[in-house]
Amino acid sequence: MLRRRLACAGESFSGGMTRSLRLPMQQRFVYDETMNADVHIDTSVSRIAAAIGEPARARMLYSLLDGRARTSTELAIVAEVSPSTASVHLAQLKELQLVDVLAQGKHRYYSLHGAHVAAALEALVVVAGASRHRFVPSTPSRLRNARTCYDHMAGAVAVALHDRFIELGWLSTDAIDITAYDLGSDGVIALGKLGIDIAATRNLRRRFACACVDWSERRPHIGGAIGAALLYVARKRRWVIPDLDSRALRVTPVGKREMQQRFGLPD
Repeated sequence: MLRRRLACAGESFSGGMTRSLRLPMQQRFVYDETMNADVHIDTSVSRIAAAIGEPARARMLYSLLDGRARTSTELAIVAEVSPSTASVHLAQLKELQLVDVLAQGKHRYYSLHGAHVAAALEALVVVAGASRHRFVPSTPSRLRNARTCYDHMAGAVAVALHDRFIELGWLSTDAIDITAYDLGSDGVIALGKLGIDIAATRNLRRRFACACVDWSERRPHIGGAIGAALLYVARKRRWVIPDLDSRALRVTPVGKREMQQRFGLPD
């Protein structure tokens, strides 16, 4: 019995018969430098998960999932917290690069940092089996479709133009200032064909082109000198006609046709 136990323990003994059993060598834990990256990723993911997991911040983020920007006051109402608490939450979300902020006049508009943030939030909705409410603007329809915003065009049509110019590569964003735009070579050619003097427009003492958050759509339209030049062209060619008693612009049949043919806007 003793011999069996010793043999099973991997020991050897002598005395008439010798039996030995070799156990496989135990593998040692080896530290790899790449594990540092994994630790950092784990830390980053846990911080982001904690930020999204807080109910007030989650309500803020999901209210921005429709692509429309909102002020901190509006997000405080959505999150059901005080304005000061909302500011703290938004500062954390901005630090983690989950939201962007655009200062415009006395307002600061918040939006999701990018499509990857929206995709992550959408994936969590699927996992949770939940649904989200759609944003429904309360702006009167004639003002919502097209109107003036100081000296440039606003409303659904202007937002559609902005999105189309980005899609076509006519407008490019600045790597440092996300609100600043420049024209690509195709954009210079296209706007030149409309009669806009790009060189003279650049020399004006104002921003050349910038994102201006739309009051009704809560998404950017084109502001700055280029935005003003586009409105001038639209009015001169009678693509739009201003109302006599409001900022509303009526898009004419000629305007619809021209913007469809030149820019590919939907009907």
